[in-house]
Amino acid sequence: MNPTYLLIIIFSLILLAGIRIVFEYKRALKFRFGKYVKTLNPGFRWVIPIVETIQVVDIRVITINIISQEVMTEDNVPCSIDGVVFFKIYDPEKAVLEVEEFTFAITQLSQAALRDVCGKVELDTILSNREEMGKNIKSIVENETHQWGIEIIDVKIKDIQLPENMKRMMANQAEAERSRRARIILAQAEEQAAGKLLEAGRQIDKSPSAIKLRLYQTLSNIAAEKNSTILFPFPEEVLPRRAKGEKKSKKK
Repeated sequence: MNPTYLLIIIFSLILLAGIRIVFEYKRALKFRFGKYVKTLNPGFRWVIPIVETIQVVDIRVITINIISQEVMTEDNVPCSIDGVVFFKIYDPEKAVLEVEEFTFAITQLSQAALRDVCGKVELDTILSNREEMGKNIKSIVENETHQWGIEIIDVKIKDIQLPENMKRMMANQAEAERSRRARIILAQAEEQAAGKLLEAGRQIDKSPSAIKLRLYQTLSNIAAEKNSTILFPFPEEVLPRRAKGEKKSKKK
């Protein structure tokens, strides 16, 4: 084979072997003989084969799960709590050079922080203030990850598993609370109804015609049943006459 052609082929292979494509959401750290040189931005890039290597880092928001942790709360209630961490790399150089396997490191930090934060509060606080618990865990984790060029976006507590006996106790407590509220609402309704009846009675007492209208309404309701028989122990005309007599006696 012609030596010229051989050199062209070797040069072409070297040229092709050094081609790298860096995507927009990634950054590439270039190393020359193992020494960090610079960070490559997105686009078409070329490195010297064998001499130079690259390590690609994703700068998008990354999600990792905090596996379920056994926690003993301040009021001595055992429970299992898991969560999720959202983080983003803002300095790829530090994320690669300052810590080995930053994802594993963040996972371990998050697990330790979750046990520490949830172990210092009571169970009711964890159940009612998950958002606050997440913020406390985030604060602890980001104090360490900041020096690695990593920003903790958020930490969420996903699930809290309680012992079966604790679940039954909480269910009984919730049932008792609902029963208490129902009795209070019923008592308030009875009080309001009694007040309205008292007010209506006072209005009827002020007018004899109102008494007659109320009597006719009652008779109408009774007459709705066709098999009913209505008996009057006294003439209906007695009502207004008694009312007028009462008024005259009051004037005297």
